[in-house]
Amino acid sequence: MKEPDDQDTDEGRSGSRSDGRQSSRSDSKQDTTDDLITDEEESYLDDDLDFGDLGPSSTSFPDFPYTTSLTQEPPVEIVEEPEEIVKKISENFFYNYEELVAKPYVSQDANIPLDFLTLEHSFGYDCKRRANLHLVDYYTVLYIAGNQLVLLDLKTKEQIYLQSFSGQGIGAIGVHPDKTYFTVAEKGSFPNIIIYEYPSLKPYRILRDGTEKAYAYVDFNNEGNLLASVGSHPDYTITIWNWIDEQPTLRTKAFSQDVFKVTFNPEDDEQLTTSGSGSLGRFGKTSTSDIEGYTEFPDGKVLSGSEWGNMLLWEASLIKVELCRSGMKPCHQGPINQIMLDEGEIITAGADGCVRIWDFETIDTADVIDETGLLEIEPINELQVDKNVNLFSMIKMDEIGNNFWLAQDASGAIWKVDLSFSNITQDPECLFSFHSGAIEALAVSPLTYLMATTSLDCSVRVYDFASKTPLVHTKFKQGGTSLIWVPRTVSVTAAQIIVGFQDGVVRILELFDPKGLTLFAGRKKNLEAELHLKYVFKPHTAEVTALAYERGGEILVTGVSSSSSLISFHDWSSTSSFPCKSTYSIPESTLMTVCENGYILESPIPVTKKVDDHDIVSYEIQDMLLRCFHFSSVKSKILRLLEIKRRERLKELKEREKEARRRKLAEQREAFGELLEEEEEEESSEEEEEEEEPLPEIFIPPTPSPILCAFYSGPGKFWVSLGKYDSGFLYHCQFPPFVSNSDFQAQEDEPFDFRSLEDTEDNPIQTIAFSSKQTMMFCGMRNGAIRVYVLQQNDLSLTSLKDYWHFNVHDNDYGCVKNICLSFDDQYFVTSGADGNIFVFNIFSEFIVEREIKAQVPPPRIGIESEAAPEDIEDPKAYSIENARRKREYDRLMKEVEEIKAEKREQIKTLRNEFWKLLAMNKELPAHMQFQRKDFNIDATIHADISKKTISKIQEVENELAWEKQKYELGLKKLQNRFRDPLESDIVVVHAIQSKHQIASYRLVKPSKYSKLKRASQAERRMSKMERFEKEGPGRKESLKDTSMSTILQEELIIEKEKKLGPRTLSEIMVGNQVEKTQKLIVKAERAQLKILQRKKEWEELYKSKPDDDYEDPRDVQAIKEAQTYMGDFNLKTASDYKIPEHMRINAAKKEEELGLLDTMSHAKKRYMNKCILSLRDLKLAVIEEIQCLVQELKNIQLSIPSSKHAPIPQVPQIYPEEVPERRFQYDEETLLRFKRQQKKRQRDKEDSKQIGSGSISGGGLGFLKQSYGKEGDLTTRDSLSRSSKASAFVTDLPRSSEFEKAEPSEVEVEITKREEVKHLYMQQYLCNRIKELTVTFDAELHLLRHRKLKLDTKMKLSDLHHVTLFQEMLLLKNFEKQENILQERVNSLDKEEQDMQWKINETQKEMEEKKNEITKLQEQEKALYSGFQSALGENNKFANFLMKVLKKKIKRAKKKEVEGDADEDEESEESSEEESSLESDEDASGSEDEVFDDSICPNNCDPSLFELALQLREKRLDIEEALVEEKKIVDNLKKEYDTLSKKVKVVAANLNAAEEALEAYQREKQQRLNELLVVIPLKLHQIEYMVFGEIPTDLSGTLVFSNHSLGRLQERIVQLQEENSRQQKLNRECRERRKILIREKREMAKTIHQMEDTVRDLMISKFGRVIDLEALQTLSVNTTLEELKIRKLRKELSNAKELRMWEDKIAQVRWELMMKTKEHTKKLHQMNDLYIEKKKLDSRLNTLQNQKGNAFQGPRKAETVARQKMAQLVQTQSEKILALKEEIALLRRKGGLILPPIVSAQENEMKAMDT
Repeated sequence: MKEPDDQDTDEGRSGSRSDGRQSSRSDSKQDTTDDLITDEEESYLDDDLDFGDLGPSSTSFPDFPYTTSLTQEPPVEIVEEPEEIVKKISENFFYNYEELVAKPYVSQDANIPLDFLTLEHSFGYDCKRRANLHLVDYYTVLYIAGNQLVLLDLKTKEQIYLQSFSGQGIGAIGVHPDKTYFTVAEKGSFPNIIIYEYPSLKPYRILRDGTEKAYAYVDFNNEGNLLASVGSHPDYTITIWNWIDEQPTLRTKAFSQDVFKVTFNPEDDEQLTTSGSGSLGRFGKTSTSDIEGYTEFPDGKVLSGSEWGNMLLWEASLIKVELCRSGMKPCHQGPINQIMLDEGEIITAGADGCVRIWDFETIDTADVIDETGLLEIEPINELQVDKNVNLFSMIKMDEIGNNFWLAQDASGAIWKVDLSFSNITQDPECLFSFHSGAIEALAVSPLTYLMATTSLDCSVRVYDFASKTPLVHTKFKQGGTSLIWVPRTVSVTAAQIIVGFQDGVVRILELFDPKGLTLFAGRKKNLEAELHLKYVFKPHTAEVTALAYERGGEILVTGVSSSSSLISFHDWSSTSSFPCKSTYSIPESTLMTVCENGYILESPIPVTKKVDDHDIVSYEIQDMLLRCFHFSSVKSKILRLLEIKRRERLKELKEREKEARRRKLAEQREAFGELLEEEEEEESSEEEEEEEEPLPEIFIPPTPSPILCAFYSGPGKFWVSLGKYDSGFLYHCQFPPFVSNSDFQAQEDEPFDFRSLEDTEDNPIQTIAFSSKQTMMFCGMRNGAIRVYVLQQNDLSLTSLKDYWHFNVHDNDYGCVKNICLSFDDQYFVTSGADGNIFVFNIFSEFIVEREIKAQVPPPRIGIESEAAPEDIEDPKAYSIENARRKREYDRLMKEVEEIKAEKREQIKTLRNEFWKLLAMNKELPAHMQFQRKDFNIDATIHADISKKTISKIQEVENELAWEKQKYELGLKKLQNRFRDPLESDIVVVHAIQSKHQIASYRLVKPSKYSKLKRASQAERRMSKMERFEKEGPGRKESLKDTSMSTILQEELIIEKEKKLGPRTLSEIMVGNQVEKTQKLIVKAERAQLKILQRKKEWEELYKSKPDDDYEDPRDVQAIKEAQTYMGDFNLKTASDYKIPEHMRINAAKKEEELGLLDTMSHAKKRYMNKCILSLRDLKLAVIEEIQCLVQELKNIQLSIPSSKHAPIPQVPQIYPEEVPERRFQYDEETLLRFKRQQKKRQRDKEDSKQIGSGSISGGGLGFLKQSYGKEGDLTTRDSLSRSSKASAFVTDLPRSSEFEKAEPSEVEVEITKREEVKHLYMQQYLCNRIKELTVTFDAELHLLRHRKLKLDTKMKLSDLHHVTLFQEMLLLKNFEKQENILQERVNSLDKEEQDMQWKINETQKEMEEKKNEITKLQEQEKALYSGFQSALGENNKFANFLMKVLKKKIKRAKKKEVEGDADEDEESEESSEEESSLESDEDASGSEDEVFDDSICPNNCDPSLFELALQLREKRLDIEEALVEEKKIVDNLKKEYDTLSKKVKVVAANLNAAEEALEAYQREKQQRLNELLVVIPLKLHQIEYMVFGEIPTDLSGTLVFSNHSLGRLQERIVQLQEENSRQQKLNRECRERRKILIREKREMAKTIHQMEDTVRDLMISKFGRVIDLEALQTLSVNTTLEELKIRKLRKELSNAKELRMWEDKIAQVRWELMMKTKEHTKKLHQMNDLYIEKKKLDSRLNTLQNQKGNAFQGPRKAETVARQKMAQLVQTQSEKILALKEEIALLRRKGGLILPPIVSAQENEMKAMDT
């Protein structure tokens, strides 16, 4: 087993020394925790026991998108070892940050301080890292920057840095749900997870051995006691940590592909969800996708995003449904990077920069509806953060009352987004802006503490790194690839920056302080700096990778990364220059160009010559002197040489050891002799057997290693750093001599010297910079580390390259250091990496230097504000300088060629004209002399070839245009679908015929969604308590009084003896009389009872009709309610205490219905008006057709009459194109050709295009009309056809004079001609009038319809304004709808809960009343039982006390149990030890052990029937008592339940009132928001009655708007109220008079009642002696039970009297016998007395004699002894009687005491027996 920090040092050794140092340093960390762990410590990680402890009960954690169950490991042999217990870590324990943090490495024997570089500020942000933005409190964010964790204060923008412990980077971070801890998961060999406490920032816990290389994600569970981590390549291990104890709870392997994220389900900690690359689940029909964002639902379902922008709903590890938007549009344009479930809403953030809100219930209940597996939904709200925004992650800011979120923008920003979606929602705010991706170039100002950076995100940024402030940034169309700050030889103020871009463009930017400019209108104020584009040109077409200046600043060199490796020289003697990456200059004005493929070129700077620009064909430099160094790998040779040296040193050591051993053996040989010789021979044989290993082979990599950086060391000499195989060394090279026409590719050159670099085998130097004095060489490494070598001054040969300082800064995986720079004074050091981070370090100095707090921005040049900005080159396809020059030359050549072609065409044209002349001459010749056409065809094959070529070209053009044709057809179809299909009717403009009036129809689209769909209305608010009371009515209340009288069970108490049949006796006669009397009394009592009940009923009705003190007339209540309902609250809607009535409350659903109703109404009216206008248009077409027919008839008629009598022919009206807009879509080939000619005209002349276009359009319209005239024939009416047919009938009757020869007309013919002429003149006039009538009638119809449409237009405008208001209200209501639904649901649930509890309380009360009635009945039964038994005992029963004790004895009875098969189970009873009867207590007090109360035996002389009756009644009593106990228990439980429910009802009622108040407040807030909306109401001047000094004021904000109808109603209501007031006053006076009369009558009646009461009281006293209750008396006199008992009593008395007489006779006889015995006993007593006297005398004499005679008679006598005993017994008997009498007296004093029979002792019995 391995200890927690034991690591396999042989695995995964890092290429840098710092990795090994950090691993060794991590080994020592355990020392800090040795005191926390016991000796019985268990390993944190044991490969064999990862899951052994879990066994088969290990919980399965579902992985996204399917669940992976942890399989049980094979059984492990159990070894009995002492149980290992992990000691708990103290809650107050913290690690020492300074001891654990990774520190810089300094080589041995180096005098470099550890704080040589101190991190001052970080300007970058790794915005493309997943989940790299967390919030630890409201103003502090947390993100990773290379090897540092940055805590950024959003207010002060201060930064706090925490270094990585491993020094190899940070993989992931997470924050505890309570914001009290945050975790940093690192990278490296078996990295750790550090838990920091916030805000102290102390390391609290360290979790070890969770993965091999790096962590990809960490997440706390909802309670914060568990932490889940997932590793990256190669193990992808998921670990669940009990992080408080630093112990892993569960560990399993995720997948063999990248896992992006792992999270706990908020509702279930036993479910884990992961997402990652590739198919991590069964996608089914859905395409495989990398999943970035997801969220878990409470029921276990998971909603995830996809790469194409749709959402996937997972259930049971399968995709349930794929969600998209309407029209199959994706939910987002691009991947969905994060999905959150917040307050019942789904929030998605995508790469398109949009945040969309979705309804949770719609998604949770979504299901597939067709085979596509897609479901279309629409978001509730959406927000476009900004253009070119890529939202990668979002976190919520915990601010009360706001819904702010922080968003991580992968395009390089941190945004603050407000997702409240209300009228006061703030626009997204960009808090911080950074570069996105790798920093391509960095440069520092040569004059001040300014630096400039550029990146492929198309931005250029300038920072003041001394004051830690970003100054300015600007963006372009292409990404920047290189940058240089202009030297002071060019710009004295160092105010210019030159940037190279991806498209080959180079821009000169000028930096200045705008505060020195003159402020103009529109210029921004208070800017720290501005960048001004000074000059732009394009020297290349590929990205510019290198910029460099010539020493004097006159020549700028630019280089690109392309196959031709172009280098451009520019003369900038009067302007600025450019930086060049990987190009370096030396004092001899030579240029060294480094190529990645192993070539290093050197060339002299060309001399600039003044040449006419027009004569330059190309800028290419010919015959340039180039020296080339083609690097050839020598690393294998170096390694071979080092191995040889190592072996030589080893061999020398061995030789020395042998020589020493030989000397020692020679000294010992003399002592041991032959034995030593044998050992020496064995050792020599062993040495001969050792064979030397072969030397490393010479290896040349097939692909040359890339050259990373180079710098001059002298003329023609330079150092280079290479990557890949040749890394680990710096190579010193020298250019070979110049050889003309040499082949560079065949050339192979080797360095002449090298320097070995420690720990750079896999971590080469990427870039190098020197200090100003060249005493320090700063190196940027491939793994993001910074290395500083300390050199001797002017040591360009690097002989002192030994001591160095090393520290990991940027990310170790992808944070390659791309740029390093030093400030102009060597006080600051700046680095930038591929991870997007920019770090500023403070360089250690022994001297204290006063530094500037803020960099000085260069002042603006004079006149810079008036300079016109140069035209920027934004087109990436624009020509470069060289290509433009070549293009100009090409155009010149093409122009010359075109001129030659034009000359040839003129010659051909001349020949063609001569040929046409020949053809004309041939045609003039006679036919037999003419040449045929085919004779001119000299070669037929030429024509055949031409025709074939023509056909092939036509076919080729058709094939080429097929795609274009289909494209335009699809485009036309899309346009129709988008613009034409939604139209229900287009605009039709109908013109009048004789006037310029016109009427246009409405452009109608299909009905909107509001008029089609009806949204599910919000749940209606529950009725209030008063409404429910009014609805239920008083009849619903149930009376709690029990009106039914309980009946007492009658038992036969006495068993009558059988009576013999015989004649009625006197007793029977008395009993019958008593029964008759009782029956009469019962009838009388019933009548009295009925009378009393009737009187009570009358009184109840009278009292019920009496109104209460707070009685209100129902009519008054109804009137008040109507007044409250219709008059409303007198407070204005704007009042703070305004209460919205129920019927006036509105929600979004009702507003949508209202909006839909408005749309439907306006649409119907517009459609009807359009129908009328179309009918008018059809009428015009019919009129025009009829006029055309009439004009034609008129023309025919005028042929038959003289021209002098011709009437002017009316003009036929025309149809305008806008009157038939549907004909615009009818076209033919001629129309298309005409359109083509129009397009050409527009292209030739832009100014005349509009006029020509309008004319052509109108002409085209007429063309359409001409084509479709024949198709509109069906529009003509039957009336027009009939009229035309009638008119044409006259024309057909005209004589055709042209058919006969002209002759002199006769008189008849003249007369006929005159008649015909008159007829034709009449017809001419009729037709003219008819045409005029048609036009006038049509114009009149148009005027009427136009007037109607103007009124409708006014209404429609008002409707549109109302529509806008309703739409604004609907949007506002939708914002309030969610919270209102929540409040309404809470109110409804609380109200329902209150109703249920109230119902339970009523039921409980009802049940309690029933149980109380049951208890009363049982108590009455018990009383009746005792009274019945007492009556059964009768009077003077000597066993009454005994039988009553038997009846009242308390015994405990066993509960009855039913057993199957045995129904005759005996009942056992035992005496109660706790509740003993009074009899038992009395017996115990008496102390008599002989007398024991026994209720199982009937005493002597006791009636057995009474004893049995007592036992039976006792059983009944016990049953009644048990029932009473049970009922009382039930009543107690019901009381407790009632009290509990009452308390709950109070709580619920309070909550309900609070919820109602909250809902009411929310309704008021909603009403206030609605009141804030502006409503447009157009008014005419006469409608404004608010005047100030007779004029309309300019401000009408303080006025009210009323309709005339409402105002009239108010005025009428004033009159009505006045009349009603007068009526009410009159009625009030009458009521007051009536009230006085009633009060006086009431006093008189009260006085009369008092007198009558006194009279009745006097009569009662005089008759009864006291005041009695007559009703009670009547009720008691007719008690049926009492009368029955009286009858029974009478019968019993008669029988008892008879028996009593018999016993009296017996008593008299016994008394006589007793008297005789008494006399006899008296006589004997007298005799005994005489004897006693005589005895006494004799005793005295004997005493005398005894005294005289001495002791003769001293012995005891027997008679005296017997007498003494009898006397003692007598005294004892009397004392017992005395005690018995005392007890009896005490018992009689008690209430209900029992009289016991007298106690007779056994001695008395014996004496009586002896006496008898």
